[in-house]
Parts: sequence; C-alpha cells; structure tokens
Amino acid sequence: MKTYAAGMRWGEGPRWQRGALWLSDTQGGKLWTDHDGPWRGIPLDAVPNGLWFLPDGRLVGAMMHERRIGVWTGERFATYADLSAVATGPLGDMVGDPHGNLYVDDVGFAAHAGEPPRPGRLVRVAADGSVGVATEDVEFPNGLAFVDEGRTLLVAETARQRLTAFTVADDGALTDRRTYADLARLVGGDARPDGIWATRDGVWVATTTGHTVALVRENELVTSVDTGALLPIACCGDGGNRLFVTLADAQGLPLGEALAAKAMRTTVALLQTTKAGNAE
Repeated sequence: MKTYAAGMRWGEGPRWQRGALWLSDTQGGKLWTDHDGPWRGIPLDAVPNGLWFLPDGRLVGAMMHERRIGVWTGERFATYADLSAVATGPLGDMVGDPHGNLYVDDVGFAAHAGEPPRPGRLVRVAADGSVGVATEDVEFPNGLAFVDEGRTLLVAETARQRLTAFTVADDGALTDRRTYADLARLVGGDARPDGIWATRDGVWVATTTGHTVALVRENELVTSVDTGALLPIACCGDGGNRLFVTLADAQGLPLGEALAAKAMRTTVALLQTTKAGNAE
C-alpha cells in the first residue's frame, strides 16, 4: 500500500469523483479533498459522516449530529433532506442509486456520548425528497453498498460482525433480510466491518479492529490485505483498479480511548487491485 494523503483524525465516507477524492473527518470537523489541487481540509461547523454524489454531480453528506442530509455549496452543507421525523440517533454511512434515491444509517445511539447500545435503522430519502424508514433492527449499521445491479443492498452491521443483505423492492423497501458474509468466520474474531465498497470482483470491507481490508463475495473470502497496526476505517474505488483506504493510527491506545482523547491520526492508502481481486 502506498500513502495517498494524510492529516485527518478519523477519515470516513471516502468518495472518488471526477479525478478527486473527498472524505469526512468526523473527529477533526473537516471535509477533505484534492478537488482544487492540493490536499486540504475545509473546517466545518457541522460535520457529515457518510458522503455520496447525486446523479447530477452534487455532493451530499449525512450530517452526523443534525439528523439531516446536507448538500455541499462549496462552503457549507445546506439542508437537502430533513430526517428529524425518522432518525433516532447519529447518522452514519450513505449510498445512493442511479435514480437519486439515498439510503443512510440511523445508528440509533451515540456511543461517543456513552449512550447504551440499541438497534438502529436504515432511512431512505427518495429522489422526490420524501423520507421513510427502509428497515428496522440493524445492529450498529455502518458501510452501505449496492450489488446485483442495484437489486440488493448490503449493510455492514459492526456489532454483529457481518454484512447483511436486503432485496430492494420496486418501491425502495428492503425485504428478505439475510447474512451475506460472516466476517468473524471469514476474516477473524476481531473483524468489525465499517466502510465497504462494491466492485465487479466482490465487496471490499474495512474491518477496523480486524486490521484487514478484505474482499468478499457471498459467504466467501476472496483475498485480504493485512494493515499491520493500523485500523482500516473505510474504502472506495475510482472505477478502475485503484482502492483508497482510510487507515487510523491509535497511537498505541485502545480504540475507544484513542477516540475519546482525539489521539487518532488517519492516512489514506492506495491499493492497486487486479481483476482477480488481488491487491498490493
């Protein structure tokens, strides 16, 4: 792996668009990008978690503590959709389809504030602006990705150490819940999936405390990359054979302590992948 960029505290939701990388620094309160040339962090009053680009090219963000989807104006995230009627906790990752429909994690509880764990949900924001609950009872919903040409939505359930699949109905509802990949079995007992990214060869999974970026298909481990002492948070591809992975250095502290002390340091690593799924 080669270092692509540095300077973040906790890099979430990386997205590649028109030759530039974008990501949220949820600990550092910044939006990072090299869209204008040099890699830089833009300070924000309200920070997003998951990011996505709409079909018209606009950047939207799941505003972590505000229960809304924001749209980037170049200076701030103005309100795109109000989720206050359906969201119960902080917002997490987000994914969209070619029609402009968005799915976003409602984590359900604020771990950073010491709230006890409770199930979250997935919220759907339709292209027409309507908002509804797509499914309930998701344990710490995290990374999201479409597979099967959009017919299936995957969600990383961090607490359950697995990727869970749903069939996407014509009206956007999520049905037929099933386990897609048991990461504890396929990767190891410490694997707790965070960000994910779907490719033609499978789904890349950042396993955080599993210290591995793994490529999986349904109930199958294709390949994996050991990240040593670093914690892989999230990942995204560029549409070709490159995979960007955010890697966190906890400075020798347990994950929870490092986050509480804001001691995390994140870099973006670049992996070259092949059609067979191998990476270097």
